[in-house]
Amino acid sequence: MNERRSEAVVAVAVLAVLSGCAGFGVNVGERAGGPTASAPDVANGTTATVVEVVDGDTIDVRYRNGSTDTVRLLGVDTPEVHADNDPAEYEGVPDDESGAACLESAGEDASAFARERLAGERVTLVVDPTADRRDRYDRLLAYVHVDDPADDGTPANETGEGIDFNQRLVATGHARVYDSTFARSDGYYAAESEAQDAERGLWRCRTPGADGTDDADGVDGTDGTDSGDAAGALATSDSGLTVERVHADADGNDHENLNDEYVVFGNAADAPLPLGGWVVRDEGGHSYAFPGDFALGPGETVVLRTGAGEDADGTLYWGSDSAVWNNGGDAVAVERDGETVLRYAYG
Repeated sequence: MNERRSEAVVAVAVLAVLSGCAGFGVNVGERAGGPTASAPDVANGTTATVVEVVDGDTIDVRYRNGSTDTVRLLGVDTPEVHADNDPAEYEGVPDDESGAACLESAGEDASAFARERLAGERVTLVVDPTADRRDRYDRLLAYVHVDDPADDGTPANETGEGIDFNQRLVATGHARVYDSTFARSDGYYAAESEAQDAERGLWRCRTPGADGTDDADGVDGTDGTDSGDAAGALATSDSGLTVERVHADADGNDHENLNDEYVVFGNAADAPLPLGGWVVRDEGGHSYAFPGDFALGPGETVVLRTGAGEDADGTLYWGSDSAVWNNGGDAVAVERDGETVLRYAYG
């Protein structure tokens, strides 16, 4: 071995030692930020902190020793946001461009749902002895448990491990069950069947025109509001006003890309619908009033964008200097003379 090659070998050896001691990553997974050389042999009950939500079913975590890992949530599959979707993988979704477009939007919603509930959280990883430990990209396959207090403030269970977030994705319609061998499959398939029957989340894509919704728990209708009689509408009022789409999760940082956060309203009536003075509200107390002379013609839609701009045909601007719609769940309410005439809840 010549002197130069010997020096190179020594340098590589030193780097390897440093990476093992200091937690510097030597990525062996599919993507940067995946498992490091010092990642532990994960066992049931291993805790970690979520450092990045890659998409709805993939997260990066950091263990107590400083090493990192990429976790692929076991038993579930959310629609792709970084690649094309195959509608044939989602039972009942039309195998055409409309189905693929709807699934892409549903994938964005699933990612937003996961970010809202997992980003920065301490989670418990549970592996399944009946399933593979890692996939072909060396991502850990695991159930992710996270504390998720009930509305009354009590923990979701008494084990201290929190709820099974994988199953939560399925139950809310943000994911389908991934056909594979794992011990909890019966419960997952039951949750999937309920979500399909209720057309929650991605399962709205079975209906032509339901192109993109942050819906997880369905529509909450009050005072003249129903659950969407107009084809493709998320909610429809007696007046004919509809909520066609809610795009709560803007690309990148919501507060820095306000005009990519929007709600689409429509008119399902056979006559023009004057909306001047009608007020749009969210659950956080933000409000917007339609311009005094604004009206929607039969079959027309209008996009209400959160940021600033000049109102034009088909587009209105809220003028807010911060994000309005909560990615993880919110409600779009429309009031006329102080009375709620339309309400659509998602989350």
